[in-house]
Amino acid sequence: MELGIGIGWRPEIAAEVESLSGIDWVEAVAENLCADHLPDSLVRLRERGVTVVPHGVALGLGGADRPAPDRLAGLAARAELLGAPLVTEHIAFVRAGGPLTASPRLEAGHLLPVPRTWDALDVLCENVRIAQDSLPVPLALENIAALITWPGEELTEGQFLAELVERTGVRLLIDVANLHTNHVNLGQDPAKALDELPVEAIAYVHVAGGVEKNGVWHDTHAHPVSEPVLEVLAELRSRVDPPGVLLERDDAFPPGAELAGELDAIRATLRKAAPSADAGPDRAAARKAAPSAARGPVAGPDPAPASDDGAGARTAASAPVPACTRDRTAVAQTALLSALVAGTPAPEGFDHRRLRVQSRALAAKRADVVAKVAPDLPEILGDGYRAAFRAYAGSRPMSGGYRRDALDFAEHVLIAGGPADPVARRRLTYWWQDRSGARPPRRTTRLVRAARAVLVGK
Repeated sequence: MELGIGIGWRPEIAAEVESLSGIDWVEAVAENLCADHLPDSLVRLRERGVTVVPHGVALGLGGADRPAPDRLAGLAARAELLGAPLVTEHIAFVRAGGPLTASPRLEAGHLLPVPRTWDALDVLCENVRIAQDSLPVPLALENIAALITWPGEELTEGQFLAELVERTGVRLLIDVANLHTNHVNLGQDPAKALDELPVEAIAYVHVAGGVEKNGVWHDTHAHPVSEPVLEVLAELRSRVDPPGVLLERDDAFPPGAELAGELDAIRATLRKAAPSADAGPDRAAARKAAPSAARGPVAGPDPAPASDDGAGARTAASAPVPACTRDRTAVAQTALLSALVAGTPAPEGFDHRRLRVQSRALAAKRADVVAKVAPDLPEILGDGYRAAFRAYAGSRPMSGGYRRDALDFAEHVLIAGGPADPVARRRLTYWWQDRSGARPPRRTTRLVRAARAVLVGK
């Protein structure tokens, strides 16, 4: 399906997105939408014929556990509500622990890379097939940005994606900003990854901004798209004409004119990088003709012999993953996530400096999202909010969603005797009481508390 040029729809820029010209489609974070009701802005866009694609962030298909049926059902419901032609998710794990390791459940609050090993690939492929069976439309998966790499990896990113597509038939959402991030942070060549991956399986492409700090590229989605990212987009366009390209922005939203300028830069890049008519067969066609040569040698077990109709290969690819494989994956992912969010010793083979950078990034991400879902907290705590949250996050891993995290953080601050200002402490106490009880306080109670806060403040 041809999607065209699109932009990530976010509530903060809903009006700007509606006013942009030349927008063929938008993408909305699935978990931010109700399963039975759409925001008015998306309703208006759909009435204009704009396609809306739900983009999931919480399935954790690269995790050791099988995908949760309720999460799959929620993603399916949003796809049907939107009349979407496909849904998308990430090649990542977002939680660990639990029954497979007989340990507390840990939530990363962000997308973490899976090891590019045969074990991890087996688990991912089975999870993808489970998801495909549960969704009413095709699934496409996105490569993620990483600050860390796993020791003992057995495949390159391109080889890993190629194997995933071959085994499951899943489509790909290629984020060129993430390819650039992994180039800066991990030394991985974007051109090599593009040469190895099956570009004919691309459903669409993400383009986003970031920033480099102390030699580390942070995929912030809060900065303008940089020239190096556009260069990776040009590399991709020289190989294939992607069905869709989408600009992502998740924070520090600029005026609509700046968004329009970034979209124009994307269009110009695609035009300039398109192969000329007399340039001969494109590189995607060449890859189809000789896939083995394009992927290069791949270490690992010998493939099962295929029968004349390919049934043997399909049967081998669909064989259930042994429990021991999931167990090994669970132990490894839990050890890593525990080191990142609970301060336990770093697993052997990881770069300790990079783990510290990733740990700080996860804490900062938590602080940012909690500030969005509970904006009263930074308002009550003022300049001390981030320092207080960092202290809390260093000893309290997230075990539920961000709303639960906000409540736990407020409780942590109060138990520790903060905030020092009595008015702020009273306001934080009321905030926590209002949201942690079985029922919200009555209007009269809220008015009395507000009046007391004003009087004490004077």
